[in-house]
Amino acid sequence: MTGGPLEGIRVLEVAMYGFVPSAGGVLADWGADVVKVEHAVHGDPQRGLRQTGRMRVEGDPNPNFEHANRGKRSIGLDISAPEGREVLYELAKRSDVFLTSFLPGHRGRFGIDVDDIRAVNPKIIYARGSALGPRGPEAARGGYDMTAFWSRAGTAASITPPDVDGVIGPPGPAYGDTISGTNLAGGIAAALVRLGRTGEPSVVDVSLLGSGLWSLGHGVALSAHLGEPMEAPETGAHGSTANPLVGLYRTSDGRYLSLVMLQAAKFWADVCRHLDRPDLIDDPRFATGELIAANTEQAVEILREVIATRTLAEWAERLATLSGPWAPVQDSLQVIDDAQVRANEYMVRAGGLKLAASPVQFDVRGHEPAPAPGFAAQTEEVLLESGLTWERIIELKTTGAVT
Repeated sequence: MTGGPLEGIRVLEVAMYGFVPSAGGVLADWGADVVKVEHAVHGDPQRGLRQTGRMRVEGDPNPNFEHANRGKRSIGLDISAPEGREVLYELAKRSDVFLTSFLPGHRGRFGIDVDDIRAVNPKIIYARGSALGPRGPEAARGGYDMTAFWSRAGTAASITPPDVDGVIGPPGPAYGDTISGTNLAGGIAAALVRLGRTGEPSVVDVSLLGSGLWSLGHGVALSAHLGEPMEAPETGAHGSTANPLVGLYRTSDGRYLSLVMLQAAKFWADVCRHLDRPDLIDDPRFATGELIAANTEQAVEILREVIATRTLAEWAERLATLSGPWAPVQDSLQVIDDAQVRANEYMVRAGGLKLAASPVQFDVRGHEPAPAPGFAAQTEEVLLESGLTWERIIELKTTGAVT
C-alpha cells in the first residue's frame, strides 16, 4: 500500500499459521514492509493447507495462505543454526517491530525471546500472539482459534441452541485468528505511537483467549452482572420475545431478512406501509410500544405470513426506503457481490485472488495489496538490504542456513 500510514516501518515476522501472520498482513496493508521468516526447508505450514471443511483448493494461488500473508516479503532461514540466528539478528537490528507466534520454550531455544532481540535492538517493539496469554499456569500451551477463541472464551456454548446435539463450530476457517490478528496489529500501531512520543519500546501481547472474551464482551458483562450464562434461543425461534421487529423472517425463495429495530413503536407504521399492511398501523393490538411488546407473538405470525409471500430480491427493492435497520442474510459467496461491499472496496484483488480487505481504511479509500510472496522469494533481496555480501549469502546457502 503505497503511502500508507505505516510506510517506512519495518516488521520482522517469525510466525506460522493464521493468527499472528494475519497481524502482519494488516500491517502490510497499512504500508509497513513486512519480512516473513519461514522455515528454511518447509516454509510456513499454512502453505500446505488445502482442505478446510468441505472446501478444497488445488494448485496455487492458495487463499488459505494468501489471506494472512498478503503484501509481505519472504525469506527462508534456519534459526536453529547459529548462522541463521546471526542473520536474524542482523535483520532485527534494522527492524522496528519483531512479531512472533512462537511458544515461550521455542523462543528461548531459538534465541528469539524479548531479551535476545532487545540485545541487538533495544528500541524494537516486541509483539507476540499466544493462545492463552503470557501469564498463568497455561501460558506455555499452544492452541488454535477453535480451542482458545471459539470454545474456551464462551462463544461456542453461547451460540449453540439448547435443542442442538453437540456444539456449533466457527462459521469459517481462521475466524478467531483473523479477529485476533487485527487486534494485534492495532496494539502494534499503538506501541509505535508510544515509541515515537516517549522513545520507550513496548512488549505487545494479544491472545486468542483474550480476543474471544472481548468479542463476546457485552454478553460476558451481562453474565458477570446477573450471574447467569447467555443461552441461545431454540432453533427457528424468533429473535426477540418482546419485539416483532427484531428477528429473522423467511422469504418465499428460502432466504431470510434480518430486522433489527429496537424501538418498535417508532418504526411500526413504516414497516406496515412497506409490507402493504397499512391496516396494522391502527390495529389496537399494536397501538403502543407496550402493546406491541405484549402481542409480539401475534405480530410475528402476521409478519411471517406477509414476508413469506415475496422473494428476497422483491423485498430488497420494496424495503430500500424503509427507515429502520434491516439486512439480507448472506453467505460467504453472496456477500462478495453486495453493492455496498463493492462501493467501499471491502473486497480487494491480490494477484489472481479476491480477498476480504482488512477493515480499516484511511482517507476514504481502499487499497490493493500485493499478493503473498512465494516461499523464500525475496531471500537474496532482503539479505543484501541488511548489508550481507553476495559471497556471504552464497556461503549461508551452502550451509543450509538460508534458502
